[in-house]
Amino acid sequence: MAKVEQRGGLDRVLVLEVARVTEAAAIAAARFRGRGDEKAADKAAVDAMRKELGKVHISGRVVIGEGEMDESPMLYIGEEVGIGDGPEVDIAVDPLEGTTICAKGMPNALAVLAIAERGGLLNAPDMYMHKIAVGPGYPEGIVDLDAPPGDTIRKLAKAKGVPVAEITACILDRPRHAELIAAVRKTEAGVQLIPDGDIAGVIWTTDPKETGIDIYLGSGGAPEGVLAAAALRCIGGQMQGRLAPELHAEKERPELIERARRMSISDIKRKYSMQEMACSDVIFSATGVTDGSLLDGVHFRGEFAETETVVLRSKTGTVRRIKTSFRMIGTKAAPGV
Repeated sequence: MAKVEQRGGLDRVLVLEVARVTEAAAIAAARFRGRGDEKAADKAAVDAMRKELGKVHISGRVVIGEGEMDESPMLYIGEEVGIGDGPEVDIAVDPLEGTTICAKGMPNALAVLAIAERGGLLNAPDMYMHKIAVGPGYPEGIVDLDAPPGDTIRKLAKAKGVPVAEITACILDRPRHAELIAAVRKTEAGVQLIPDGDIAGVIWTTDPKETGIDIYLGSGGAPEGVLAAAALRCIGGQMQGRLAPELHAEKERPELIERARRMSISDIKRKYSMQEMACSDVIFSATGVTDGSLLDGVHFRGEFAETETVVLRSKTGTVRRIKTSFRMIGTKAAPGV
């Protein structure tokens, strides 16, 4: 891979480098689609992502990963990646966003990575996070985690200039969201429930004409929240997040709060803006594993594997969609990316 030379912000060469990383992870995970083995699919994606990151001329540090060093054999928080002779960067990874939907062969599984200048991504523990997000074009402050969801939906409809019934909220289909779903439906707004993959759910809000999604609401993983904020920062929009230890089992909470403290998070109830979760120059890449409304999944055609990737950059506001065909070396080998 080409050596990266920094000229203020991230070098544009990294746009293609991060695409290669998520492409490799997606192809590896796609071999396990529909097989019902979440761990095998996740491990394949992690192994491929780590291998490709090891070829990039960066001094990278994982700040969003699969747990801490003593708890995970995966890409763990604090792990150093890259060749080590390039710019210092922070990296957020989700090698397989939607392990369950990949294992079940359902839509919208992704391989995801974000990269930012050192200190540009929130170092968040692997725990729940409350989230709210909308796409670009609305007045600043239109979303607030502390506002009743019904008030937010009505305010959004007024700003968009449409009846409330034409607003659709994307929410993870979880029992913990029963009251939230009821509150949104009470306004006569629509709800699109998704089984997994809330990074895609946040990105959908940026193009409601195409996706039909105006707002993302609910709680999910904090790592996915930071990755979603990184994507939204590149495209435009508003997002807030707050860590939610109360959603975990009571016996887990002290350990999670202590883990957050070790990551320099002293106020566990702090409300983070999008800019606080992802700042400076950010590059975000996602490659489809299964077909979905955001990206096509990996398609194997004889000795070739075809991928679709979206790569976003905050500094330039560019959105690139990349379709790539790889000649595979052996039926189980990684692509020559």
